[in-house]
Amino acid sequence: MVRQAGVADAPAIVELWNGFVRDTAVTFTTLEKTCDGIAADIDAHGAGFLVAVSGGTLLGFATYSAFRGGPGYARTKEHSVMLAEGARGRGVGRALMEALCDAARAEGVHSLFAGVSGENPDAVAFHAAIGFQEMVRLPEVGFKFGRWMDLVLMQKFL
Repeated sequence: MVRQAGVADAPAIVELWNGFVRDTAVTFTTLEKTCDGIAADIDAHGAGFLVAVSGGTLLGFATYSAFRGGPGYARTKEHSVMLAEGARGRGVGRALMEALCDAARAEGVHSLFAGVSGENPDAVAFHAAIGFQEMVRLPEVGFKFGRWMDLVLMQKFL
């Protein structure tokens, strides 16, 4: 089931997200999320912060936020989507992204960007399969685990 995230989802989201922060090159950040920070994001993003759950277990989440600052960019957003390991390959990501695109359209968003680690070819393939196009590959703009990594920017017009 995909639904709008609530503050009560913050601990499970933090646990999932911080696993990616600590252990993978999926995200370039090394700063772990906090429950207070995620709760504030959930409040701020409203219908633009979704979770997929099954039997009370978080399978994943998707959200979007500003692509860049300033009013000229207000109708372009950048999204994040993360899935628990057992949820991958089961249509959960596709369901989250369809619902997120619907929420973005309802808000008047014109396009969504995905900033995908070049070390995550599965995410590049996933985004391509749901209608995102690779716009540019920025070489060596991320640094984590003692190495430089590429960032792939992908866009979907809504």
